Amino acid sequence: MLAASVAAFALALGAAACSGSKDEPTTPAAKDAYNGALTAVFNPSDKKGGTIKLAHSSDWDSLDPGDTYYGYSWNFVRLYGRSLVMFKPGPGAESSQLVPDLAENLGAPSDGGKTWTYKLRAGLKYEDGTAITSKDVKYAVLRSLDKDVFVNGPTYFNDFLALEDGYKGPYKSKGVDTKAIETPDDLTIVFHLKTAFGGFDYFAMLPSTIPVPEAKDNGAKYKEHVVSSGPYMFDTFEAEKSFSLKRNPNWDQATDPNRKALPDRYEVQLGVAAADIDNQLISGDLQIDVAGTGVQSATLGKVQSDPDLKARADNPSIARLWYTSINPKVAPLDNIECRKAIMYAADRTGYQAAYNGEEAGGAIATSLMPPQVPGAIKDVTWSAGADNKGDLDKAKAALEACGHKDGFEVNMAYRSDRPKEQATAESLQQSLGRVGIKLTLKGYPASDYFALYAGKPGFRNGEAKLGMATNGWGADWNDGFGFLSQIVDSRVIRDSGGSSNISVMIPEVDAMIDRALLETDVKKRDALWGQVDKRVMEEAVILPGVWAKALTIRGKGLTNVFVNESFGMYDYLALGVQQ
Repeated sequence: MLAASVAAFALALGAAACSGSKDEPTTPAAKDAYNGALTAVFNPSDKKGGTIKLAHSSDWDSLDPGDTYYGYSWNFVRLYGRSLVMFKPGPGAESSQLVPDLAENLGAPSDGGKTWTYKLRAGLKYEDGTAITSKDVKYAVLRSLDKDVFVNGPTYFNDFLALEDGYKGPYKSKGVDTKAIETPDDLTIVFHLKTAFGGFDYFAMLPSTIPVPEAKDNGAKYKEHVVSSGPYMFDTFEAEKSFSLKRNPNWDQATDPNRKALPDRYEVQLGVAAADIDNQLISGDLQIDVAGTGVQSATLGKVQSDPDLKARADNPSIARLWYTSINPKVAPLDNIECRKAIMYAADRTGYQAAYNGEEAGGAIATSLMPPQVPGAIKDVTWSAGADNKGDLDKAKAALEACGHKDGFEVNMAYRSDRPKEQATAESLQQSLGRVGIKLTLKGYPASDYFALYAGKPGFRNGEAKLGMATNGWGADWNDGFGFLSQIVDSRVIRDSGGSSNISVMIPEVDAMIDRALLETDVKKRDALWGQVDKRVMEEAVILPGVWAKALTIRGKGLTNVFVNESFGMYDYLALGVQQ
């Protein structure tokens, strides 16, 4: 468990309405501009109606707010669910601000930051017209603690709430009323923490605070029809194929200053080939690629060479790292010298090429935290050679030191429905092969990649012996703790699967995280996160690949388009569509 203490976070407050204008743009220059949605609203409009069509190359990890952790899902869930607070839907730096959502205000701390109180807005209703109460928020958070049922999602509430010994959530501790969360009345919810934590509003932003009516909860099947607290509700659901949202007649704009709810419907297709998604975006048959990670390599040349297509594109730099986990629980990677051989032999330019090169895909990463995260460092622990194609002499020396001078064999996992990850795996297969390290590539679906495969210790360490696995991570919020904790703290790893930490199991790092949380001086705390980053790099359990950019196509007819920096993709909550 994490031992958390006061951490001061500067939370900028502001009005919680999307930027925009009621007037349609009247000139081509207003409509067509490369990077036009990076820091401003592109094609602003308040016109309602129409359908936005989206597609995803995989299945969803889960539509259940208590069981989801992909950035696209946290972005999309705000259409049918409202958390206590949220990131402001606005362009540029606005989107890093926290604003109240279900709650009237941000949290009120007491007891030195160990207790946090929120007051819900009056008049909140579910899709069936019943009132949303603080007890529903409490129940939602407590059910999300059950990582056997809900294997995805972060462990912040598990780690920080002052739960009684043995409490395991409402399913396994049925009838037990934990005092870690109290609801003195229908509009008030009080969280009690084990130790003080000044950034609790970031926890209140998590989808697991989206209310769930206990009477409607059917466990793992709840994802098939989440009871809506937002402006849209589920209309259709066909597992692994598609789902759609329609307007929620009991959503009241007067209780929700953050959402305009412009389209009439959202229609989402699942399991569509990534290349087909690009083609349909170009043709206008789709408006959004849900994953938000950018076009595929085959499409990149079309966009860059066609002025009309490029005018429909944005290329944001985001607080995301594409990387490969190196698992020290699988031999011979339990020997650091063997891990060093991978770090030295890897061709970083091949990794970058898999993500569309520097201009469209991002800079070669030398450490974990992207430059946007305070405290980020540019580590040079492992030489990649003067040309970033690998230092083969040092790789061979490391192989000699680990007792495998001719190389070794290792299995490597990647998300099979993500062409860029397949290209990454194939590039590493080729570059490591130069020193005799033979990779056997294993593709697994993105929807269950962490729950059942790479993120499940019993599978990766035992049955499959996955020594390496492609990975990617964007900050839960933009500071060292929000970026690092869920990928480098060994205490977030769980036997049931679902953890994003596949390879970092360093007691010293766990202790360093706790020390950073004790530091109340912002500059000193940021520096401590840089030290955590460096210590992880020294252990050679993560091969950093690319600090991400994502060349993304704006669908035809979309209005109110802007990049939400907190998610690193278009803000799905604000969009409208011309009819």
